[in-house]
Amino acid sequence: MITAMALVVCAGMLLARAQEAAAPASRVAVSRTSPQRAELSMAQAVRLAQRRFRARVVRAETRTQGDRTIYVLRMLDDAGRVFAVRVDAVSGAIL
Repeated sequence: MITAMALVVCAGMLLARAQEAAAPASRVAVSRTSPQRAELSMAQAVRLAQRRFRARVVRAETRTQGDRTIYVLRMLDDAGRVFAVRVDAVSGAIL
């Protein structure tokens, strides 16, 4: 009886954790009506640039150009070269 109750409690805790982990993604509302609203998070921009350029992001910052949000990523490649990549926060385009 005690073992069964412990299993029920543990299962409930695991279910609650799984729902908490899934909740942020389901609560995110993205609006395409405002050109200023970032559709791409900084983390997504970093992953995109690292995959595309096969380099590591060593510094990242958000800048605004007019009504546009831009992520400026400083990158370091395997040869030791440092370069900057600009990513449009709305479209994800490399500028």
